[in-house]
Amino acid sequence: MFESLGLTPVEEAVYLALLRRPQSSVPELTRQVGESLRMVRAATERLEDLGFLSRRVGAGTRLVATRPDVAVNALVVRRTEEFAAARRAAERMAEEFPQDLLTRPDQLLEIVTGRAAVEAQFVQLTHGVMKELLVLDRPPYAQEVASANVSENELLGRDATVRGIYAPEAFELPGAFEQAMASVAAGEQARVHSDVPLKLAIGDRSVALLPLASERAVDAALVVRAPMLVSALVKLFELLWMQATPLPAWDPERPATETDELDLRLLGLLATGLKDEAIARELGVSVRTLGRRSSALLAALGARTRFQAGLQAGRRGLA
Repeated sequence: MFESLGLTPVEEAVYLALLRRPQSSVPELTRQVGESLRMVRAATERLEDLGFLSRRVGAGTRLVATRPDVAVNALVVRRTEEFAAARRAAERMAEEFPQDLLTRPDQLLEIVTGRAAVEAQFVQLTHGVMKELLVLDRPPYAQEVASANVSENELLGRDATVRGIYAPEAFELPGAFEQAMASVAAGEQARVHSDVPLKLAIGDRSVALLPLASERAVDAALVVRAPMLVSALVKLFELLWMQATPLPAWDPERPATETDELDLRLLGLLATGLKDEAIARELGVSVRTLGRRSSALLAALGARTRFQAGLQAGRRGLA
C-alpha cells in the first residue's frame, strides 16, 4: 500500500499492526507481525522519523500510530519540498557546465527498457520542459488513462505550450476522450489524424522519446538528444499537424444555432474519426440512434462520409 512512499513490507506491516492495536510496545508488535525484534525495532525508528508514529513514555514505552491521511499528507509535502530543492540544485549545476559537456556522443541516444522505466522517462521529459511539449498520441500506453495527463496538465499550469495529435483509436479506451477534452479545456492544442505512425514526445525541440517497436511500444523506448534527429522528428510532427483536424472544444453554454446541442457535439466527434461505439458512449445515446442522426446530418450537409460531415461542419462554424 505504501511502497510508493518508500516503506518496506516490514515497516508497513508494523504500522498496520499498530493501527489495529494502538499503544502497543515493540515486543508486542514483534509477536503480531512475526518478525525479529531487531527488524521491528528498526522499523519503528524509521516510521517515527517519517512521522507515522510517536512514542508515549510512562510505565513502559508505548507506540501510537499517526492517522494515515495525516501521516501521508505530511510526508508528501516533505517529499515535494525535497524534490523541488533537488530540481533547483540540478538547474544550478547545469548552468555551471557547458552544454557540449553534458551531451557527449554516448548520451545522444539512450535505450530505456521496462514499462516502469518508459513511464518514468516520459514524466522526466515533461518535467524538464520549459516552453513546449509536442506529442503524438496512440495506444498502447505505459500509464493508466486516469493518470496519463497529469504531467501535461502540470505543464499547462506553468504556461508552457502543449500540442497533441491523437490517433482515433486513442479515444476508444473508456475515459480517454473525456481526459483529452479536459486537457483542451486546460489549454492544450489538440488535433486528430487518421494515421498517426508512432508514439512520440518532444520536449523543447531538444529531446525526444519514441518506442523502439510499435508492437511493444510500452516495453522499450529510445531517448533521442541528437539535434539533427530531433529536428527531423519535429518536422514530422509539424507535417502531421498541418494535415490533422482540430479536436473540437465543446462549450455547453454556447447556444445552438442551425442544429441543436447534440448535433453540434456529434459533428465535432465525427471529425475525429471515432468509432460509433465511442461516439455513442460520449453522447449517451444508443448506436442505433447515433446511426439515424448521423445519416440525417450527412444528407443535410451534402457529405458522402461522416468524416467529411465533421470537416464541413467545422468550416461552416457549426462545430
